[in-house]
Amino acid sequence: MYVCLCNAVTDSQIRQAVHGGATRMCDLRRELGVASDCGKCACMANQIRKDAQSELTACSVARTAA
Repeated sequence: MYVCLCNAVTDSQIRQAVHGGATRMCDLRRELGVASDCGKCACMANQIRKDAQSELTACSVARTAA
């Protein structure tokens, strides 16, 4: 789904950026242009970023526990 209409950024692109090392909103802004124009997408983009980071943490914990 499109999160940032101004820059045509999708939730998948945000998740990929997080998996690639983007940890903060400024990283997403620099890499994808999220929230750099009108800013209406900032809250949704930040939530997707947090969710993706939680998924990464959960996978990391599961691997170390195995």
